[in-house]
Amino acid sequence: MEIIQKYFPDLSVKQIELFGQLQPLYADWNAKINVISRKDFSEFYERHVLHSLGIAKFIRFTKNTRILDVGTGGGFPGIPLAIMFPDVQFHLVDSIGKKIKVVKNVAEALGLENLTAEQIRAEQLKDKYDFVVSRAVTRLPEFVQWINFNVSRQQRNALPNGILYLKGGDLKDELKPFGRKVFVQELSAYFSERFFETKKVVHLPL
Repeated sequence: MEIIQKYFPDLSVKQIELFGQLQPLYADWNAKINVISRKDFSEFYERHVLHSLGIAKFIRFTKNTRILDVGTGGGFPGIPLAIMFPDVQFHLVDSIGKKIKVVKNVAEALGLENLTAEQIRAEQLKDKYDFVVSRAVTRLPEFVQWINFNVSRQQRNALPNGILYLKGGDLKDELKPFGRKVFVQELSAYFSERFFETKKVVHLPL
């Protein structure tokens, strides 16, 4: 938990309390339904919570922004972002029902009223959102095809609406189809831990 306060020193008492509840909640659920790799659960706050919050370093969402988290798994990056931005609306989706069960139960335990979760494939969604976030569920060109029609044309943030994608490694070939339209921010610019040396947040306006 200290690592979150290190990089986000202005958290409210309520936010600190909610972030502090995350690890015991996930430890309990992970024993029943494996949604987080057990080998790195000891690095839970660094590799899951702080990684998710790389998006919060890149952009401060304005009030009433609508965010879709596709392939959320156990709730990342959506749940940490929903704690960080209580005035922003989050909809978390995954095609696997047991993962959404975990998300719903964790959100309920935390009292997150700005978050909804649904078992559904991204391609079936009809609603519009300002941003679509995800932690590397597939290659970006395929991801764009899934959610291209779910991005709203109404702008309400400093950054243009589109995709905010958390991914690591060499992305040159994957991002080539988008040319200069895409922007890549190294997370090592925000976080000094070794884990973030190859991690990035990719912004693709749509």
